[in-house]
Amino acid sequence: MKYRALGSTGLTVSAIGFGGWGIGGRTEGATSYGKTDDAVSRRALASAFKRGITFFDTSPAYGDGRSERLIGDVFRGRRERIVIATKAGYRSWAATPDYSPAAIRASVEGSLARLATDYVDLLQLHNAPAELLRDRPEIVAALEDLRKAGKIRAWGLSAKSPDDGVAAIRKNGASVVQANLSMLDVRALTSGLVEAALTAKAGLIARTPLCFGFLSGGAAARFAPGDHRAAWPERQIARWREGAELMFTKAAPAAAKDRADTALRFCLSVPGVASVIPGILTPEEAERNAAVGDLPPLPAHQYEAVLALNRTHAFFIRGAESGRAS
Repeated sequence: MKYRALGSTGLTVSAIGFGGWGIGGRTEGATSYGKTDDAVSRRALASAFKRGITFFDTSPAYGDGRSERLIGDVFRGRRERIVIATKAGYRSWAATPDYSPAAIRASVEGSLARLATDYVDLLQLHNAPAELLRDRPEIVAALEDLRKAGKIRAWGLSAKSPDDGVAAIRKNGASVVQANLSMLDVRALTSGLVEAALTAKAGLIARTPLCFGFLSGGAAARFAPGDHRAAWPERQIARWREGAELMFTKAAPAAAKDRADTALRFCLSVPGVASVIPGILTPEEAERNAAVGDLPPLPAHQYEAVLALNRTHAFFIRGAESGRAS
């Protein structure tokens, strides 16, 4: 596993991280990846750590706190060996987000209890719009107060769109931005987010690197009850399936068994990306994803071919770009 600096935060993270949405299990509505088994989730977390993954990303909204509790349970007694990123704003997907200073402080205290720790390495405002930090400076003040008090080591934005991430870095001094990035979604590059992060020495975390499973062959023909992907328009799902075939036959040829590896390597090749956080549900997924941390970047000609296909093909139907972040 390779390790990278998370911008100028002083934190070092594994190049492949652990996306913790899925292990939260099923939540109300189409807001999860469906049912999970906590015993399997614990083995997945332990396997990820054994293979060198030290960066774990979660949120109170993931399983209404279940994801955080699992991470806290598994890493009790070895907290100092991992980097935990959680979020504030959504306490659950069923509740209206609240980014007030009081709600942020309460969210952090709840997360600390569930994670069985006295500090969070990275706190991210969950899906917060860019204008929030611009119009409410008391929010940044509250985040800084939490950092000075030692409750958090750094703060940033888990951006609903890359444009929000750009504004958070350039106008509000966010030290970290988490954003969607995959072979089928290069808006982090075209929006200027990557450039902004590099210029400001901000950390960049790439989520949804497998495009919700469509770049790994892990997206089933029919989704289980509660699976958030069932809420996407059928035309969008078809577009992603077609796009994946195009990517792996034209831009970066890969056999079916190597597709997830290729997709992760693409994200790791993007300048400024500190960690790529695929969602992990099983020990087998943890081992396979972690192994990519030992692989070299995608060859330059394939990387450029992926970008070229994104310039000539639209992989989002109109309006889908603004769908739920994670």
